[in-house]
Amino acid sequence: NETLPNTSLIDTQPHIQWFMRPYLIDFLVEAHAAFNLLPETLFLAVNLLDRYCSKRQVYKELYQLVGCTALLISAKYSDKKRHVPKIHELNTMCCELYNVSMFIRMEWHVLDTLEWVIGHPTADSFSQQLVEEEGEDQEVEHMAAYLREIALYHRDFVSTKPSIMAQTSLALARTILGWAEVSDGERDQPDYLQLSDHLHNPSPTLVLKYSTSHFSWASQKLVKFVAEQAAITCRAMNPTMPHIEHTNKYASDVNSPPQEGHVEGRDYVAYHH
Repeated sequence: NETLPNTSLIDTQPHIQWFMRPYLIDFLVEAHAAFNLLPETLFLAVNLLDRYCSKRQVYKELYQLVGCTALLISAKYSDKKRHVPKIHELNTMCCELYNVSMFIRMEWHVLDTLEWVIGHPTADSFSQQLVEEEGEDQEVEHMAAYLREIALYHRDFVSTKPSIMAQTSLALARTILGWAEVSDGERDQPDYLQLSDHLHNPSPTLVLKYSTSHFSWASQKLVKFVAEQAAITCRAMNPTMPHIEHTNKYASDVNSPPQEGHVEGRDYVAYHH
């Protein structure tokens, strides 16, 4: 729990609000991809960001700077040296809003605030262990990764233990892909239910990221699953709705002669202008 952020304290921030979070997470997801960083680097960066916001007042105009600095620290800590972004590269992505000295000062301020405690067992690292232990298919692994990144956008999961998030994302991924039935106990877990509630409108940035073969087309598969669940819910809410058969009123019995006004081999559609 030492490295878990405190949402109640973030709630008290006078200058930044939760509705701003998706914009910053979108930016971090894009920057993370641009520098080809490891998956765990993104999760650690968001953890550092949230822990800092749990302890220090953040001005709106510096929110992006804190996020960039968190990504920089995370990359230095957990990624390959050749992939660690340069400060001028990050500043370019921020449209030159800041200068080099501001990045340096913010980096030291974040580290000092967190008392140099950087390491955090991310949901991604826990998930990798579970995948190896349980021999999950890569398709399930990719869907679970997509779900965990969706969770980064929402306050509901900021203080969730990473081990719980890893288990929840894998269980829900199996359900979405039809790989296994989820037990009633798993389905009734608060985190499973909350994550299920956030599947309907993922960030377009994430949808695009997970729409390729590299991630097993996870975003398209989630769209299909959500549509199927909506149809099932609709039918359940309208059990007495009669089944309507869609037939071609112009079609004639193959053994009967064509009717007046009907041309054999095609249907007439009258257009009234």
